[in-house]
Amino acid sequence: MALTVNDLKGKKLGVCVSGGLDSKTISVRLREAGANVLCFTADLGQPDEKDIRDVAKKMAPCGVKTVIVDVKKEMAEACFKTIMAEATYDGGYWNSTGIGRAVTVKKLVQEMKKRGIDILVHGATGRGNDQMRFERYTNQFAPKMTVYAPWRDALLLKEFPGRTQMCEYLAKHGIIAFPGGKKRYSTDCNVAGLSHEAEDLESMETAMTIVEPTMGVWPMQAPNKIESVEIEFKEGRPVAINGEKLKPFDLLVKANEVGGRNGVGMSHALENRIIGTKSRGVYEAPGMELLGRSLRYVYHAILDKRATTMFDRLSRFIAVQIYDGRYYDLATKAAFAAVDTFAAKATGKVKVGLYKGNIFFQSLTGVKASLYFEADASMEASKGLNPASSQGFAEIQSVEARSMAKAGQVTEY
Repeated sequence: MALTVNDLKGKKLGVCVSGGLDSKTISVRLREAGANVLCFTADLGQPDEKDIRDVAKKMAPCGVKTVIVDVKKEMAEACFKTIMAEATYDGGYWNSTGIGRAVTVKKLVQEMKKRGIDILVHGATGRGNDQMRFERYTNQFAPKMTVYAPWRDALLLKEFPGRTQMCEYLAKHGIIAFPGGKKRYSTDCNVAGLSHEAEDLESMETAMTIVEPTMGVWPMQAPNKIESVEIEFKEGRPVAINGEKLKPFDLLVKANEVGGRNGVGMSHALENRIIGTKSRGVYEAPGMELLGRSLRYVYHAILDKRATTMFDRLSRFIAVQIYDGRYYDLATKAAFAAVDTFAAKATGKVKVGLYKGNIFFQSLTGVKASLYFEADASMEASKGLNPASSQGFAEIQSVEARSMAKAGQVTEY
C-alpha cells in the first residue's frame, strides 16, 4: 500500500532535493504534516551549479537542513566504465541521467542510514524513468527502507496541480517563489551531460535547436577551424588529454570543455522509457562523446570480427541495464567484466580532429595489440598476404554457394 502525506506524521524522512520549486514545496508540506525532514543533495559536478552549497541556501527558508554528499569521484568512475563499454542508449544517448541516479541513490541511502532515516522521499514524477530508478536502487541498498513518492500521492496531486499553486502555498509560509514564464523544456544535468525534455520538446514539430546548450555550443556556432586533440588510453580508460595526465573527474571536465566548444555531443532521441512509453529528448554530452568516439578507434584496431560482434551485444545490454536502473545487477556486473577483457588490450594514443560537431580520425599510435598490419592489408605488392593463397579459400566458398543454388535456396529478386 503506497504511503500518503497523512501517513508521515512523526516519521523521519530523507528528502532528495535540487533546491527548486518542487523541492521546496514538498519539504514544507511534509513538515506541515508533522514529519521530521532532513534534505539531501548530491554533488555530481553539475555544470549549471556554480556552487553546490547554493542548494542548501535555497532550501534553508523552508526550515530544513540539507546534507550535501560528494559523489563526483563515483560519478567519474561510472562514466569511465560506460565509455569503456561504449554503452549508448536510443539515439546515441550517453545515459547521463541513468548513471547519475545509480551513484546518487547508492550514496544518499548510505548517508540516510547513518542518520537513522527509514523513509526516502524523491520528487520524480509518475510518468518518467527516475521514479523506478530511485526505488529500485533504494530497494537494493536498503531493502527495509520505505520510499515515498509525493507526485504519485493523489492527495498532493490534487493540492498542487501546477506551479502557481505551489508558489501560493509557499507564500502562505513566508517563502517567496515565482512560477516564472512558461518553460520551453526541463533540464537534468551532471558532469556526464544534460538531458532536456518535456514542455515544447514534447511536440515532434519542435526543432531540437530550441535548446540552448549549457556545456558548449551548437555546431553552427563552433569555430571555423579544426582543433586537433590527442587522447591517451590505458586498458580502455582515458588517462591524458594532449599529454596532460588528469584524474578521472578532472579529465572528464576537460573533455567537456574541449568537446563543448566545438559543438560535439548534441543528440536527439525518441527513447523507449522503462514504463513502456516513448520520450523525446535532446542531449548534451561533449566529453563522453569525445572520449567514447576516440576509444572506438582503438577498439577498431584490436577487436576481430567475432570479438566485435560480442562487444556490440555487451554494449547494448549494458546501456539498457543502466537506463533501466539495473547498474548494480549481477548481470550488469558480469557484462562489465567481459568488457574489461576486451578493454585490457585497448592501450594507445588517438588523435582526432574536432570541427563543428564532427569528430574525425587523424592518427592511432602505440596500440601494441592492434590486428592491423599494413603489409597484409595492402593492395600493392608487399611481404604480407600472398594474393595467390586466396584461390583455395575462394574455391571452398564456391562449394557452399553452388549448393544453395542447386537446392533452390537462392532466387532472383
